[in-house]
Amino acid sequence: MIEHLGGAVIPTGFDVPVEPLRRAAHYTGEPGCIAEARSFAELFLEQLRSEWCAEIDARGGGDLLLVVSELVTNADRHSHGPYILELEGTDASVTVTVYDSSATLPRRYPRDPQRIGRHGLEIVHALATEVSVGRVPVGKCVRAVLELRP
Repeated sequence: MIEHLGGAVIPTGFDVPVEPLRRAAHYTGEPGCIAEARSFAELFLEQLRSEWCAEIDARGGGDLLLVVSELVTNADRHSHGPYILELEGTDASVTVTVYDSSATLPRRYPRDPQRIGRHGLEIVHALATEVSVGRVPVGKCVRAVLELRP
């Protein structure tokens, strides 16, 4: 693949930049939203496989679903309101971004196998190559980048 500032370039002879696949979904925080977000991510993976010819093995797909679950669960539990899940991907990586209405930034606790709960951000950091957290005008944004492995 040829790299290009505007995105990936598929070697067709035309050298046309191709935008990453982007999808977003809004959730109210009502029961069932976390399962809906996982289903949304599964559909996104299938689109990446078909539209980008992404070679995503079972582990890479599982990692993505786990990161989506952890970030959406955190938003669901701590924001007490609606949240947005954005997915952006190519054949090489997927970025998971969750926006919610709480301005309180998540805290990453030190590893402690004896602790019950509060391992979500620890898991996300273990699976993602990059994790960032920041405030936005209506709350916060948590972003994780996962490299896809064939």
